[in-house]
Amino acid sequence: LEAFRRWAHSEDFPERGRIDYLDGEIEIAMSPEDLYTHGAVKTSIASELHRIVAEADRGTVFVDRTRVSSPEAGLSAEPDVVVALDESFDLGRLREIPSVGGQPGRFIELEGAPDLVVEIVSDSSTGKDTRRLPPLYARAGVPELWVVDARGTDLGFQLKTLENARYVSVKPDADG
Repeated sequence: LEAFRRWAHSEDFPERGRIDYLDGEIEIAMSPEDLYTHGAVKTSIASELHRIVAEADRGTVFVDRTRVSSPEAGLSAEPDVVVALDESFDLGRLREIPSVGGQPGRFIELEGAPDLVVEIVSDSSTGKDTRRLPPLYARAGVPELWVVDARGTDLGFQLKTLENARYVSVKPDADG
């Protein structure tokens, strides 16, 4: 994991594709995102989350190329959307990793457990998003995981919360 993270911080790391380290294995996805079942969905979710978090002045919402690493989980991944609340930084559950140049206020990675991770399923990421990543995010201590699948006629939305080091699906209320 440490060697992977050094590579991910280097100029030799590819600028395109999603390259994740999942418990000892490197997974590379080079397929472009579908405009409507992935990109537009990610934009909508990130926009609404940003509005909520910014209005409450509670933290930051990140999209694309935001590397989240957890040595405890053997994980270094770039989720579709990440929510990092100020409280998590204050309590030491999450920390910013400075850029290689070490310039003040410049960071290239989050280490620890962000407050929410959103993964949007695509044709090339189904197994990773639904089976391989959830237990690693749980081991990292990420309190909430959303898995969204907009590829079919019905939207698939799984909201999972961390209980006893495992994710439990939250059932929709009467309003869905």
